[in-house]
Amino acid sequence: MTATGYVRPASIAEAVAARAAHPDWIVLCGATDLMVEAPLRPAPVGVVDVWALAELCGIAEVDGGAVRIGAATPWRDVVTSPLIAARAPILAAAAREIGALQIQARGTIGGNVGTSSPVGDSLPVLLALDATVELASPRGTRRVPYRDYPTGYRTTALAADELIVAITIPAAHPGARQLWRKVGTRRAQSISKIMAAALLRVEAGRFVEARIGLGAVANRPIRAAGAEAAIVGAPVGEATADAAAAALAAELTPITDVRSTAPYRLATVQQVVRRFVLEASSPSSPD
Repeated sequence: MTATGYVRPASIAEAVAARAAHPDWIVLCGATDLMVEAPLRPAPVGVVDVWALAELCGIAEVDGGAVRIGAATPWRDVVTSPLIAARAPILAAAAREIGALQIQARGTIGGNVGTSSPVGDSLPVLLALDATVELASPRGTRRVPYRDYPTGYRTTALAADELIVAITIPAAHPGARQLWRKVGTRRAQSISKIMAAALLRVEAGRFVEARIGLGAVANRPIRAAGAEAAIVGAPVGEATADAAAAALAAELTPITDVRSTAPYRLATVQQVVRRFVLEASSPSSPD
């Protein structure tokens, strides 16, 4: 694969300028998705290479205890970060499921968000954690709640002159329980049949907070709004778990493809979410 144009910016400002000047060029970071798709697509007109751009890398605590992750931060840094382990453990868990160690060393969180595949391993987690995507352009910086960022199958709210700069995860309530599950054909290096991530919080025997992100059950990563509504305000226990599973049946229409069937996807995600509710209902859960 060859491109007619290539630039490797030395700063975010240079990267934004290059992106705005060449909106038809691809932005390359870890290139793990690009290399897989290269034989199936025409050579790009040009490349804006932001791999390892220092201003786009790193994990840090910011105002209010939020965690900001630079878009070019590789997954291996997410896996090994003590800050992620303490504040967003389900993101570290999902990152461990992203390919082999070589892929984790190259692939980036910004690439996962940019590709916006319905089977992107980190994306249901970003939904459950209520993450925000920071975008930069010549017009300035804007922040988009990740729940509003995917707009369809591999389409997003990213404008042609914008660059993904960072992902910010707000501080969760200390009593919230974070849960994550991926189901594939094997235990490692497998594309998902379904994924589910949840943040659930119980006070005085009732659920007071519920965010559930799902992957591989729609044309984009989605929040399970119906299941969340069935959980919030309800008492802990089997009845609420059953109600959440029933709500999923009403709101999801998974597809059948080479990896799985629609009935299997629905039944599996119902069972996973049901277990999430029961796990958060258990006495060992923070409350």
